[in-house]
Formats: sequence, C-alpha cells, structure tokens
Amino acid sequence: MLPSLKPIVRRKLSDEVFARLKQMIVSGELKAGDEMPSERELMARYAVGRPAIREAMQALAGKGLVEISQGERARVLRITADTIIRQMDLPATLMLSGSPDTLEHLKSARIFFERGMVREAAIKATPETVAALRAQLEAQRAKLGDAEHFIRIDMEFHHQIARMSGNPIFGAVSCAMLGWLKSYHTELLIWTEREQVTLSEHADIIEAIEARDADAAEAAMVVHLERSRALYALKSSHAAAHTKDH
Repeated sequence: MLPSLKPIVRRKLSDEVFARLKQMIVSGELKAGDEMPSERELMARYAVGRPAIREAMQALAGKGLVEISQGERARVLRITADTIIRQMDLPATLMLSGSPDTLEHLKSARIFFERGMVREAAIKATPETVAALRAQLEAQRAKLGDAEHFIRIDMEFHHQIARMSGNPIFGAVSCAMLGWLKSYHTELLIWTEREQVTLSEHADIIEAIEARDADAAEAAMVVHLERSRALYALKSSHAAAHTKDH
C-alpha cells in the first residue's frame, strides 16, 4: 500500500530566508557577536525583496538568536539559559492573566523550587555570598515606602539565593518566575503593608544560610512564601466579596 501523499506546501520567502540564516548560526558560520550580513547583501544573495529580509530578521530576533538595534546591523546573540527561558515571558504572562488556577500552580512551583534553592545556598554559603545577601537586605530596608524599588530588591534577594547554587539554569529559572509574579507581588505589598515582616523573614533566612543549616533555611523560606500565598488568597476573597456587594 502506498504511503499517504501530502501536498507540498510552498513556504513564504521570509520563511526560507529565516531557515537559511538560522542554519548559518547553528552551523557556526556566524558566531555570537558577529554582525549579520546587510539587508542589501542578503537581498542580492537570495534574490528577494527587503520585506522578506526584514521579516526573517524579526523572526530571528523573536527566537532570541539575533539582536536588532536601530541604525546598526543585527548581531548574533550568545545563547544562554537566560535568553532561552526569557522567550517564555510573553506566553507565560498571557497564560497567567487568563487563568487563576495557573497562577496558583506557578506559586506552588515557586515554593517547591525555592525550597531546594535555599538548601543549596546554605550548603554552599561563603562569607562573600552571605555578605551580599545582607547588603541586599539593608538596601531593601532603605526602600521602605517605595513599593516598586522594594519589590525589585526583594526579587534580587531571591535571585541571589538561586545563583548561590552555581548553576546558571537555576538562576535563569528564578529570574523568569519572579518576573512573571512581579505584578502580583507589588499589588500584594501595597495592599498589606507588611514590608517590615518581609524584612524580618529575609533576616531569618540569611541567619540560617550563614549557619549553613539547610533544614532551618528551608523552614524559614517556607514560612516566608506560604505567608505571602495566604495573604494573596485573603486579598482575592476580599476582592470577590467587594465585587459581589456592588
């Protein structure tokens, strides 16, 4: 019996240009930091118009393969864990905004992840990394009343704990998850006015890390994150009641 025959689908010119340029990067013909050929060169090489070249370049940029700067040639990007995971930012934001269940799943995943990260931080702690955490705590204390900056330093505190693992993939995952949850954290902080409690909990985490006590560090992190999750649930119930009343 003959295999089923599928029609040949003609690809758009920009798709063909994209595939060829991507192959130049994958093969190493173009390396990280190299300039891409000019639009004029590519138009002549592939016998296509400027729109096809520009569309292909935008597709490469969308995949995190090149960086496009106004008035300059595009450059090949160095692929890192950060650049790969950051490709998920927009889909993740859209997914979270459309599904309360997904937000709960992400918060649960974050707690699971950070329990492991803080244990690694306690095991691998050095005077230098502990000093860096203490410096972030003091910087955060200095931003009391400034929710935007307070949250930014809060995120960096948790990111630093993940980086203490020495694994760049853990650092990238931490940065991504914290970024996806940023609006939720900022809104919660403004609503609860619990900045002092956050500072106290961060201090407890640092103490456990400095003592190289992985169990105590994990316990302190769970207390910190579960409190935030409980407050968010309380806020959500208040918001729902307010909507119902009106």
